[in-house]
Amino acid sequence: MKGDFPVVCVGGSAGGPGAYVTFLKHMPVDLGVAIVVVNHVTSKPTTLHKYLSKFTEMPVELITNNSPIKLNHVFIIPANCDLHVLNGEFILVAKTKPSGWPDVITVFLRSVTQHWGGLLIAVIVSGFDDDGAKALKEVRERGGIIMAQAPDTAEWSDMPESAIKTGFVDFVLPMEAIAQKITQIMTERLDQQLLARQPST
Repeated sequence: MKGDFPVVCVGGSAGGPGAYVTFLKHMPVDLGVAIVVVNHVTSKPTTLHKYLSKFTEMPVELITNNSPIKLNHVFIIPANCDLHVLNGEFILVAKTKPSGWPDVITVFLRSVTQHWGGLLIAVIVSGFDDDGAKALKEVRERGGIIMAQAPDTAEWSDMPESAIKTGFVDFVLPMEAIAQKITQIMTERLDQQLLARQPST
């Protein structure tokens, strides 16, 4: 599998934009992760990439087919697509579930577990239904870390509550604290890597 740096998937729906804003405001711009916002979208073009760019100094890009996954960037799923990864790139395909509640978060998480070599951090935030929950077992089996927005802080609690009910969620926190926890995890990983490179005496 290609890709050796962490990917943070932030999946949400109704009420998601507010959660994304809080998250990005508290994320360092040079943490060494790629952030992928997988939001339930309709057939209408999204302007989420333009809106979220106001709240972070990281580049915020609307994903195009075969675009590379890059460090310290924020990527936004476009309208009416399922999102996959392959060979270090994003792959866009027509939705496999064109009607009913979307499952774009589940589809993306499963693709990352199968085709990405780096750490996966899944964050489920405000939204209707249970998108994302069905993929959390695979995330756990691949050694990923799973977080959910504290339901009492979510505008719509269905999605984080569905994630929590799976039993696979590692941390249930408000969005600011989720950003802080990811920063802590990445800092500790870097410290461990630096320590491992030091010559033994």
